[in-house]
Amino acid sequence: SQDQFRRGWYQRMIAKTCLRCSCVLVIRVPVLCVDTNLVGTGLVSVAAIAGHDGSIWANTAGFNVTADEVKKLLAGFADPGPLRASGLFINGEKYLVLKADDRSIYGKKGTGGVVTVKTAQSILVGLYNEKIQPGQCANVVEKLADYLIETGY
Repeated sequence: SQDQFRRGWYQRMIAKTCLRCSCVLVIRVPVLCVDTNLVGTGLVSVAAIAGHDGSIWANTAGFNVTADEVKKLLAGFADPGPLRASGLFINGEKYLVLKADDRSIYGKKGTGGVVTVKTAQSILVGLYNEKIQPGQCANVVEKLADYLIETGY
């Protein structure tokens, strides 16, 4: 609806294959507009929201997280060892992993960094630059993740 769009939400249809019987289901997925709910705060430089399958649900224009990057990131939530050893790659840039657990992975590159958070169905990725404090970016991304978790996403 128009009201949902103003609040930063829009609907996207996604086809999913059922794991039990292999039939194809088409579901509506509410997708956050990253420019409103993350970048719009002024505390995140660019952002993306991806599904666990690597599909990009929403992203800031010009910020292109690849499906391969999302899949490696998702694997890092279960086993952060490889990310700690070789770095976290987002939008083709390498970040040194500072924190990694089953919910959040934080990385740093120069004066900027990345905050990623896993929810039930998605992964939020927010970058910050030298003008933004890392904790401010983390707070925005983590709070949005909390909201998505509460709503089942």
